[in-house]
Order: sequence, then structure tokens, then C-alpha cells
Amino acid sequence: MPSYIQIPDEFRQSHTVAEDVQGLAIGLLSAAVGLTFLTHLGFLTGQTAGLALIISYLSGWSFGVVFFLVNLPFYALAWKRLGPEFTLKSLACVAILSVLVDLMPLGLTFETLNPVLGTVIFGVLTGFGLLGVFRHKASLGGLGVVALLAQDHLGIRAGYVQLAVDVALFAVAFFLFPTGVVLYSLFGAVILNGVIAFNHRRDRYIAE
Repeated sequence: MPSYIQIPDEFRQSHTVAEDVQGLAIGLLSAAVGLTFLTHLGFLTGQTAGLALIISYLSGWSFGVVFFLVNLPFYALAWKRLGPEFTLKSLACVAILSVLVDLMPLGLTFETLNPVLGTVIFGVLTGFGLLGVFRHKASLGGLGVVALLAQDHLGIRAGYVQLAVDVALFAVAFFLFPTGVVLYSLFGAVILNGVIAFNHRRDRYIAE
């Protein structure tokens, strides 16, 4: 078994542009595929993506368009507190994810998809995608910005912050959607946020 050591700040190296591009591309593709599983099942998720899904399902509007619009108010906070690099990367990631999720069904369809399996795949793939985006100094939504601020300034894991917000969102969803849909959706959110909570840390580790 490998042991782990914490890397002091002075020895950390910033990602190169090429590393950022490939890391963000993989993260966005993973998240888009995961969300495609979720939207095919008609389930929900948390954070601004969950809010966008609720609006999309109730209105019939495109998820991608709604997702992009609901995130706009958070960029001022991100710019002020987390800097232009994080904000611009996040804006680009949200825009790209919005397009990918709307286009993904053109090349990915399901004849049969078990709801439990689909929900698990959503949670794992989207959680993995979020990790990739976080580790390259970006986010996939406004409430993700709030979660990262809480982690950096209050020492609370980002995944736990997001899970608390999800609980509140799903409490509202119980009044709008069938109970089964909300329970499956909550199951997926627990998996997604568990992936983030157990794997995303502000400090960086390497195997020794």
C-alpha cells in the first residue's frame, strides 16, 4: 500500500495550459454523460443543475439554456472572491457543459436503462467530472462556487456543503414531482456528493 505525504505550498506546480484543457475536457465529458443518464430517466440532481432541471421539466425549455442562465448571477461572487481565472474557467465550463448535455442525446440513446443502475452511473460519472473540474480551478455551477468558498474559508468539505443544499432542494421537489422520482434523485445526489466529499481536498497528495 502506498503512503501519502502532503505537498507543501512552495513545492506545488501549477497545471500547464495543456493539462488544464485535457483535464477540463475529460471532466466535462464525464459530467455530460452522467447528466444524460439522469435526464433520460427524468430524475433530478442538486445545486444549480438541479434547479435548472426542475425549470426545464416544468417549462419544457432546454436544460442547457436554463442551466447557463441560472448560473449567471454567481459569477460576480466568483470574480470578487476567487479571481478572474476561476471565474472565466467556470463560465467556459458551464457553457460547454450546457451544449454537451443538449447534444449528447443525438449520439447516446437507451433502449433499456434500469433506474438504480442509471442513477449510480450518474452519481459516479458526474462526481468524477466535478472532481476533474475542481482540480483545474473551475466549477460547474454557482452553488459549487459557494461550496468551494466554504471549504477554503470554513474548513467544511465542498461535498458536505453541496449535500446540505441538495437536501433543501429535494424538500421542495417533493411538492412538485412524484415521490419515487425524488427518492431516486436523492440517491444519485448522495452518491455524487460522496464521491466529491471523499476525494476533493484543498491540499494535494502524492503517492510515496
